[in-house]
Amino acid sequence: MKSPSYMQNNSVAVLGAGSWGTALAVLLASNGHKTFLWGRNSDRVSKMADDRRNETYLPDIVFPLMLQPEANLEKALESVNSILMAVPSKGFRNSLEQIKPYYKPHMGIAIATKGLEPESLKLLHEVVHEVLGDDLKLCIISGPTFAKEVAHELPTAVTVASEDEAFALKYAKWLTNDHFRAYTSSDVIGVEIGGAVKNVIAIAAGIADGLGFGANTRTAVITRGLAEISRLGVALGAHQETFMGLAGLGDLVLTCTDNQSRNRRVGLGLAQGKSISQILDELGQVAEGVETAEKVYLLSNKMGIQMPIVEQVYEVLYQNKSAKQAGHDLLNREIRAEI
Repeated sequence: MKSPSYMQNNSVAVLGAGSWGTALAVLLASNGHKTFLWGRNSDRVSKMADDRRNETYLPDIVFPLMLQPEANLEKALESVNSILMAVPSKGFRNSLEQIKPYYKPHMGIAIATKGLEPESLKLLHEVVHEVLGDDLKLCIISGPTFAKEVAHELPTAVTVASEDEAFALKYAKWLTNDHFRAYTSSDVIGVEIGGAVKNVIAIAAGIADGLGFGANTRTAVITRGLAEISRLGVALGAHQETFMGLAGLGDLVLTCTDNQSRNRRVGLGLAQGKSISQILDELGQVAEGVETAEKVYLLSNKMGIQMPIVEQVYEVLYQNKSAKQAGHDLLNREIRAEI
């Protein structure tokens, strides 16, 4: 595939060599960017460089020529124009601290991680500014995406949000080709909240399906889950309409309805009576909704925001409530107006 002229002479370091980081690195490299892919496990990254593929997460995807796995973080960052963060939220601040000695303000930061910082309950863009300073360009990449489908070049659309319109447009252009389309937004908070909280609602949807509750229940969980996401987001300063877009409703529907979703599979496992440690061992990857459930529950309580689905997921994960009891408690809440 011939790369558009605007994609030449740009270089990116993708930090996080899981399935999502690898898929984004493959996309950027296929679009003509010199792309470095770094991960914490240096042995695994070195093996990727030798094999020209990520045997652990995307074994059937051959790396484009423009993609270079790099185990040395300093080398990965020394000549790039931008940094894309795809590390789990749990290690997000630590990764920023690692890159700080090599970071240059012109690079800018793109965040493809979905979640909140565990200790502080802060949004990830806030963590970036705390560690690297306020004088930088920053964007959020979010939307209904499964890494495997992106890597296999199946049609996909995302949102790139930044308060700097030019920076959002630049990243949208870098990502876009004939099978991947990026829209822009100025609502950083809304796009970030949508991407984080939908993982918690997906656990609830998995629980409901695992208990055999049917399509009616699944649809109710998605609809009321969207209401909870919007309620929290607006309280934090997001725009209501963002939650009807790709980073809101789009990502929520995808994550709640397809078994490629790790968070949905967590819910299915909980409904079967499995322990969370057993479920995560079987997944072999991070399911962000597990930690995010606790953080969103704490944040909503702190802000006085009612999020009953999040509350029930939290109690199943952290207070040993049975999945069946959680469903019962949701249905027996006091009647109230929908809107």
